[in-house]
Amino acid sequence: MIDRFDDDYFNIGHYYSYALAIFPLTSWILGIITRFQEKCILAGIIRVFFGFNILWLLDIFFIFKTKKILKLLNI
Repeated sequence: MIDRFDDDYFNIGHYYSYALAIFPLTSWILGIITRFQEKCILAGIIRVFFGFNILWLLDIFFIFKTKKILKLLNI
């Protein structure tokens, strides 16, 4: 796994990731991009279909609770 993507979007810091995760469109797009960059193709495809609603809410919850972006699937 690529370490630089473990904590937030593109290693930009969790405060900027908070701001990006609040908006569903940016969270959805960046979630897809980061999953494909991590070579997690199946997780990226799941993000395409479910990242705009269910996973977006989970991202917001976990980024404020754990200061990390949620990684449900590592495949």
